[in-house]
Amino acid sequence: MYQALRASRSEFVPVRNLSYHVRVWGQPSDSVAPLVLVHGWMDVGASWQFVVDALQTERWIIAPDWRGFGHTKLEGPPVDSYWFPDYMADLDALLDHYAGERKVDLVGHSMGGNIAMMYAGVRPQRLEHLVNLEGFGMPETRPAQAPGRYAQWMDEIKTVQRGGKALKSYAGADGVARRLMKTNPRLAQDKADWLARQWAAPNAQGEWDILGDAAHKVTSAHIYRLDEALEIYRRISAPVLSVTASDDSLGQWWKGSYTLAQFEERIRAVPRLQSAVVQEAGHMVHHDQPTELAHLIETFLNTAP
Repeated sequence: MYQALRASRSEFVPVRNLSYHVRVWGQPSDSVAPLVLVHGWMDVGASWQFVVDALQTERWIIAPDWRGFGHTKLEGPPVDSYWFPDYMADLDALLDHYAGERKVDLVGHSMGGNIAMMYAGVRPQRLEHLVNLEGFGMPETRPAQAPGRYAQWMDEIKTVQRGGKALKSYAGADGVARRLMKTNPRLAQDKADWLARQWAAPNAQGEWDILGDAAHKVTSAHIYRLDEALEIYRRISAPVLSVTASDDSLGQWWKGSYTLAQFEERIRAVPRLQSAVVQEAGHMVHHDQPTELAHLIETFLNTAP
């Protein structure tokens, strides 16, 4: 099994009626900004371990488990759907706790990259640098889609309340590892075995459950407003590094309804943009090529904000 080179510690922070689990590496520094790593959908903060191990310099690193993922717990009744603005408000509260008035370097993957991009335009004064890893946003929608989207959202909530959309359980950690490797054929066995024990945990029956809330599978009630997203992108003042993998994730997911070329066109709205491509990597680029990604991130973060 993979052996972590840099040890992390778990902290729990009260945030908006949640006990937020945060994985922390290193110690605070007066001279270097905190480095905040935010994960994607159906992932956890520990997923950044391979990149953290590949960094050449010691940093104070903060990686939360988003609400409804990992070990972050809701201190109240369960929810039946999740709202995108809540992630931004959670991040805002976490930065209040860890950074205070200090600026941070923010790295986000996939859903976390989308959150980071939106947050950077809403709170531009809080960031020194931003790295967006495959955070593409969503296909453009039309107002005419709104009625059907609201109906779909209500129908799917009923399905969750009836116990539908449940996440699959596995006979053991080995089964979870095989699932991770099936999704990502580039993931090595040792890393899959390690990730499985971060991504899932045994239940009372001895099976292993994914550490994610099935309500995350409910479609958003809101259509994706591209005009709104672009206006937020234009207000980002920090330098941004957009990193994509050589495998075309968008082409695989959206089958032509949203393309990499369209993403590259919309991200040009960011005033201070750099771009990079990581070769021999798929969407889980932080698992596939952690050393190359760590080098890209460190080189970018060492540039003047």
